[in-house]
Amino acid sequence: MNRIALLEDHERMAALVVKALAAAGIETDVYATLSQADAGLTQIDYAALVVDRNLPDGDGLDLVRRLRARQVDTPCLMLTARDALHDRVSGLEAGADDYLAKPFPMEELVARVRALMRRPPRQQSLQPRYDDILIDPLEARMVCADELISLSPSELQLVMLLVRAAGSTVRRTALEAAAWGIAEPVTPNALDVALHRLRRKLTAIGSQVQIINQRGLGYALRRPEEPT
Repeated sequence: MNRIALLEDHERMAALVVKALAAAGIETDVYATLSQADAGLTQIDYAALVVDRNLPDGDGLDLVRRLRARQVDTPCLMLTARDALHDRVSGLEAGADDYLAKPFPMEELVARVRALMRRPPRQQSLQPRYDDILIDPLEARMVCADELISLSPSELQLVMLLVRAAGSTVRRTALEAAAWGIAEPVTPNALDVALHRLRRKLTAIGSQVQIINQRGLGYALRRPEEPT
């Protein structure tokens, strides 16, 4: 998945980074505050994170610490105007994978992000399970018993979020953000079409799991015997 999150509150800097990464074929979701990033990162699995330290509501390093405490090992590149040795050391010890001091050439940032994305996945390689289905994110497929079926990038993100919610209802907006990003325009019926395809794929591999529409609230995975 060539999709990363950028945590940067400076609009011009964020625009330059997004443009450079887009030219390299990497999609970017931009968050301007720690609170926005905290919400987004619970909904979307990113291939890498690029995190500025100086943010309106705190230090980007605090976000990295929280992610590592939750055993989330998404590769992270820290951006900062601080270039002292102790700042770089503190960043790496807190869980960052790489460190880039401002100002920097965009070519170097792109190269470092690509290097992070090539690293063998750790937490991302875990295969979440719900009832009789198992999700293999590395191979982008869903497995039930001896049957398996491939998933599109949007289908994979949707089912991963639904499985993580463990039977709870997930709002439409959260599902749309997970499947298409926070900045990507989404047609009104895109989510319904994608979920319809997922339902057909669940049936095709013989799963008993159902995707239930909780009208006015969102969607949830349910076992057949569970109340809706």
